[in-house]
Amino acid sequence: MKENERTIRVCPLCGQSYTDPPALSRTDNETPICPDCGTRQALQSIGVSAEEQEKILSIIHQHRPE
Repeated sequence: MKENERTIRVCPLCGQSYTDPPALSRTDNETPICPDCGTRQALQSIGVSAEEQEKILSIIHQHRPE
């Protein structure tokens, strides 16, 4: 595969397509999931509310290079 090619994957948790490198699900440490779901799982594990998780993801998306 060429270095600049991006593989399109579909997250089994949220159903969204993504091209960034996958995260591993904290549920089984095997299932590749989208980076957003990986971030949600990490934040949930430290007790961050769903509402605050979405705010954090919004900030991450605003500062992500295209």
